[in-house]
Amino acid sequence: MTLVLTDLIHHHARFRGDKPAIVFAGQRLNWLEFSECVNQLSHALKRSGVGYGDKVASLLPNSLELITLYWAVTSIGAVVVPLSPLLQKQGMINLLNNSDSRQVFLSKEAFEVLQVNLEALNNIGLDDMIVVGDVMHASAYERFVEGAATTAVNEPRVEPDDLFNIVYSSGTTGTPKGIEHTHLIRAQYGAHFAASFRMTPESVVLQTGSIIFNGAFVTLMPSFFLGAKYVLHPYFDAQKMIRAIKEERVTHAMMVPSQIIAVLESPNCTEDNLGSLEMVLTLGAPLLDSVKARFTELLPGRLYELYGLTEGFVTILDKYDFERKARSVGCPPPGYQLRIVDESGRDMAANEVGEIVGKGPIQMRGYYKQPALTASTVRDGWIYTGDLGYVDEEGYLYLVDRKKDMILSGGVNVYPRDIEEVISTHPDVVACAVFGVASDKWGETPVAAIVLRERILRDQGRLDVADMKSWINERVEAKFQRVSDVMLLQALPQNVAGKTLKNKLQEMYHDH
Repeated sequence: MTLVLTDLIHHHARFRGDKPAIVFAGQRLNWLEFSECVNQLSHALKRSGVGYGDKVASLLPNSLELITLYWAVTSIGAVVVPLSPLLQKQGMINLLNNSDSRQVFLSKEAFEVLQVNLEALNNIGLDDMIVVGDVMHASAYERFVEGAATTAVNEPRVEPDDLFNIVYSSGTTGTPKGIEHTHLIRAQYGAHFAASFRMTPESVVLQTGSIIFNGAFVTLMPSFFLGAKYVLHPYFDAQKMIRAIKEERVTHAMMVPSQIIAVLESPNCTEDNLGSLEMVLTLGAPLLDSVKARFTELLPGRLYELYGLTEGFVTILDKYDFERKARSVGCPPPGYQLRIVDESGRDMAANEVGEIVGKGPIQMRGYYKQPALTASTVRDGWIYTGDLGYVDEEGYLYLVDRKKDMILSGGVNVYPRDIEEVISTHPDVVACAVFGVASDKWGETPVAAIVLRERILRDQGRLDVADMKSWINERVEAKFQRVSDVMLLQALPQNVAGKTLKNKLQEMYHDH
C-alpha cells in the first residue's frame, strides 16, 4: 500500500466539490471552498520557508484555522504537531522544543505567554508565531495568508512512512512522549475506522471535543478520508450538541464518558432529538455499566466502545455485540492481534488478569527522539499497554483497570473500576472516580470522589458524607473494596481529552 495523504483534500475538491465538507460556528464550506482555504495556507507556509519534513505546531482551540492547518501542513510534506492551548508556560516551551517545531500557530493567550519567553525557545522567533486573531506586533493569520494562491500546490515527494504528525500523549513534566504517526498510519485510521463504524461519504460526523488529542482522529480521519460532512464545535456543550444532532441530521458522533453523562442529564436528551444517530462511539476511559444501560435504553443499537492507545492498538465493541458482551471493550479488528501476559511476558489463559499487549497496522513509528522509551514500550513488535485486563473464551477483551490506577491495600489488588461501578448505581450520583491514598495501616486505601445531581444540591443541600460512605461500603463485594473516605465535588478534574485526572484528585484530597 503506497497511500499518502498529501492530495486528499484536492481529490475531494475535484470529485465532490459541491458536497458539504466543514461546518463550524455558522460557517459552511463545501469541498471546493475548503480546498481553496487549504491551498492558500499551503502556499503561505511555503512562502514563509516551511518545507518537507519541517515541524509546524499549533496551540489553538477548535477552529476553522486549526482544521485547515492540519491539511495544509500535510499537503506540503511538513509535519503537524498539535498541542493543547491549555498548557502552562513550561509545558508549551518543553513540547515546542522537543518537537523541533520551527513555526507555531497559536491563540492570543498563548502568544502573550511565549513572546516574553523567546530566549527559552530553540527554533521559534517572534516572526514564527502566527496568531489566530489580532495582536499588536504579531503576524496575524489573515496577514500570513494574504495574497497566497488558492490553487493546488505542487506535491512534494512523500512516502507512506514519512511523518504525518507528532502527538504528545501525556504530561508536561518528565520526558515528553511525542508519538509519531506516518501518512500510512493515518490512512489506515481513515480506511479501517470508516469500515468499523459503517461510515459512508454521505455520513455526517460531529466532533464537539478538542481535535488536538488523538482520540479525535478516530472519527476525523475516516470522515475526511471518505469526503463526508464534518461538523466541528468550538467546545463541548451538551445542549448545543443535541441541537446540532437534530439540525444537521448527524449520523456519527464520538464522546468520552463524561460527555455521554452530560448529554443524558440534559433536559432535551430525547430519542426524537437524537434519532438520526447511527453511531455513538465512547472512548478515552471505561464507560460504567449504569451509563451504558441508560444510553442503550434511550438509543438501542447505536453504541460502540473503543479501547485503544495513541501508540497504536485498539479493540472495538461493535454495536451488534453490545447485548451479549456489555462489559467487554470488544475484540481486535482484522489485522490486529491481542495477548494477555504476566510479569514475565508469559501468555495467560482465558479469564486470567494480566497486562494487555497488542499490535496492528496503526502502530506508531516510535516516540520522537526517544529510542530507549520506544524499546521499553514496543517489545518484539508488541505494544505493552500498562493496562490490566483479560479475554473470555471467545477472545473479547475486558478492561480491569489502568495498571497505574490499581490500589495495593493490605497486600490485595483493588481495582477502582469495580468500586466505581457500585457507586454509579446510586440514584443521586452523576459521576465518580476512585483513587488510592497512603494509609499507615493498609499501605493504600480507596477514596471516592463523587459529583451529585444538581437537584440534590439544590433541593436537599449536600448529602451527608458519612451516609454516602456507608451506602458504598454496604454494597461493594469485598471488605478490601470499602472506601475510607468520600469527597464531594462540583466536577471531576479532567484533561483536554475529557479523561479524569486521578493524580489531581489525589492532590485535591491531600489539600482537603
